[in-house]
Amino acid sequence: MREPVVVDPNESMSWSKKWIAFKTILLKEIRRILRIWPQTLLPPVITMTLYFIIFGRMIGDRVGEMGGVPYMQFIVPGLIMMAVITNSYSNVVSSFFSAKFTASIEELLVSPVSKHAILTGYVSGGIFRGLVIAFIVSIVALFFTDLGIEHLFVTIFTVLGTSILFSLGGFINAVFARSFDDISIIPSFVLTPLTFLGGVFYSMEDLSSFWQNVSLLNPIVYMVNSFRYGILGYSDVNVWYSMAAIFVFCVVFYVISYRLLSDGSRIRL
Repeated sequence: MREPVVVDPNESMSWSKKWIAFKTILLKEIRRILRIWPQTLLPPVITMTLYFIIFGRMIGDRVGEMGGVPYMQFIVPGLIMMAVITNSYSNVVSSFFSAKFTASIEELLVSPVSKHAILTGYVSGGIFRGLVIAFIVSIVALFFTDLGIEHLFVTIFTVLGTSILFSLGGFINAVFARSFDDISIIPSFVLTPLTFLGGVFYSMEDLSSFWQNVSLLNPIVYMVNSFRYGILGYSDVNVWYSMAAIFVFCVVFYVISYRLLSDGSRIRL
């Protein structure tokens, strides 16, 4: 009689098996997003459409131009980035905390699945939702104004890097959260104020020197302006510094997320 094969959880997986594990987690995330699309895809589209109507049409006609372009065109890149930030973050924090709350994530942690595969699978789900929302909001924006791309590389790098960064931020929030109330604290009291003060609706040139310096402490200012530069060719800050900061923060957040996942002490409620 043959002895049963015992799988060592510490045994390293081959790249093909890591890819299968990653793909399985990602497909699960994509199916979840598409299955509950009235909750994941529809609300941000409606919210952004209202922003276009109220700020772009009603207020924009009175403002005229900002940054040398019509006000509607000026706010479109910021609104797209707002949607990317919010949805990338919320997708990962809600999905991973649900797995943590139901203890289903423990099955993955005790299996030989690579921690990198787990982390990148959940983060890629957030990236998928963020980019889909960015695409849909961009289509909606075309009904209100002309929209082009001045610098393709800057545009792609910024939207992808921002989505990765806030997906990782959502993962960290989910690890530290102890209840469903905890996952709404950061979006409500940190992300929303920083986003509205991140140059979405105004140019930093219109601020006093004191508030310009204060605004430079807001990381979202750099993401919004970098994306605006990619779309319109206009930015209030140095674009290359912004892109470098996005890359560095992505690396730092990934290292933090991986260590939290590997430690596992905060995974159990």
